[in-house]
Amino acid sequence: MSTVADRIGADPERLWAGGVLTAVVALVAGTLAFPEAVYDGFIWHYFWGPVQADANSAVCAIRPGSTVEYLYDSGACTSATEPVAYPGYTLVSEVGYMVTLLVALVGVVFLLRRLDLGTDRRFFYAFFPFVLFGGALRVVEDANDAIPAGEALITYPLNTLFISPIIYFTVFAVALAAVLVSVAATRAEVVERYDRLLFAIGSVILLVTLGYLVSLVVTGASGVEFYPQVLVTVLLGATLAAALTWWLIERFVPEVNAGTERIGFVVLWGHAVDGVANVVGLDWMPALGAGRNLVPKHPVNQFVVDVTGSVLPSSVLAVTGDTWPFLVVKLVAATFVLWVFEEEIFEESPRYTILLLIAVLAVGLGPGTRDMIRATFGV
Repeated sequence: MSTVADRIGADPERLWAGGVLTAVVALVAGTLAFPEAVYDGFIWHYFWGPVQADANSAVCAIRPGSTVEYLYDSGACTSATEPVAYPGYTLVSEVGYMVTLLVALVGVVFLLRRLDLGTDRRFFYAFFPFVLFGGALRVVEDANDAIPAGEALITYPLNTLFISPIIYFTVFAVALAAVLVSVAATRAEVVERYDRLLFAIGSVILLVTLGYLVSLVVTGASGVEFYPQVLVTVLLGATLAAALTWWLIERFVPEVNAGTERIGFVVLWGHAVDGVANVVGLDWMPALGAGRNLVPKHPVNQFVVDVTGSVLPSSVLAVTGDTWPFLVVKLVAATFVLWVFEEEIFEESPRYTILLLIAVLAVGLGPGTRDMIRATFGV
């Protein structure tokens, strides 16, 4: 079957670049022509405003006129005139990030094609530490929020580099630099395989990031604690949940994982980390002697908590908590995604398939790593 690019006689890379440029021009033109509707009511309200509010540790941010004000009282936020931006995600922003991710993946496919990379499964495993790094890097900003202003190493506006959606570009830039270094080293015959060097670079960057967080504990930074029992509980729980799901798939519906094979277990584990980290962080912190429970950072998490709390009686919630369905949803969704990736997809579009699987892993393990490490360090 011919592609759209083949039918209209256009170069795919130029077609992609033209589409991206058109979207950017449309946003810029809309901002200039209708600033209140396009910038204030859409771009700032759903994307940049939440970043500013989060970066300044505010309950919300408002935009009266062309200025931005930060409010630190929930009552004032409730009574404020729109647009009001709260830290974290909204359904609109999550959809926007998803669309941006898919468009960006196409661009990355073109880049990998030029570099002649990404057609084998080793590329997926080489990026594993970078996914963990993204979650850990986000906790660096969380930790600096918890530290008194005079002691924080990273403050506004530098801390916006570690807040969504800017952090995605930050991590992408780091990963791209690592890819280019690995490819250059391989072609210069310094190393034999680029994927091993890429994995090593990602691991070192991850360890440095975790080392900074540990240093905050060692130096007694205010607002940062260390609860190893949280880390052990999440990792053990996620591994057991992923292993059980994997066994059920292999035992009863092995065709689900016929295409992804061992990558399938990594994806399941990544989403299990996200699910278990939410259960532990939102329900089990006091029971583990790790301080108070955290609050949901994503609309989907909050939705699950609200639905569970409204359906189950309080006597049951007192025992089970109200977050455990999120783990079930994550595992079911991950299983469905694995079923979609049939063997033919790998054969027809190997680069795009591998990148999609990295993205699927990232949307689970990235937030899961952040929640796990954030709970471990009490921030």
